[in-house]
Amino acid sequence: MPDPVETTDPEGVDYGWVMQITFVLTIAVGAPVVALLSIGTPLDSWNARVSFAIRVGAVVWVLVAVVVYGYARRTTEE
Repeated sequence: MPDPVETTDPEGVDYGWVMQITFVLTIAVGAPVVALLSIGTPLDSWNARVSFAIRVGAVVWVLVAVVVYGYARRTTEE
C-alpha cells in the first residue's frame, strides 16, 4: 500500500508541527491571559480593546513559539 501524501520525514525540526502547535497553544493560553490582564485595564472603546488584545496576544505568541521550537529542537536531537 502506498504512503499517504501527507507523510513527511523531516530532517531536524518539523516546522509544520511547530506552527500547528504554536497556533493551538497561543489560542489556548492567550485567551485566558488576555482576559485576566484586561480585568485591571480600562478599555473604554472597541479600538482600545482590540489594541490591547493584539499587544498582549503578540507577546504570548512569541513566547509560545520560542518554547515550542525549543521543545521540538531538544526532542529531535535526542
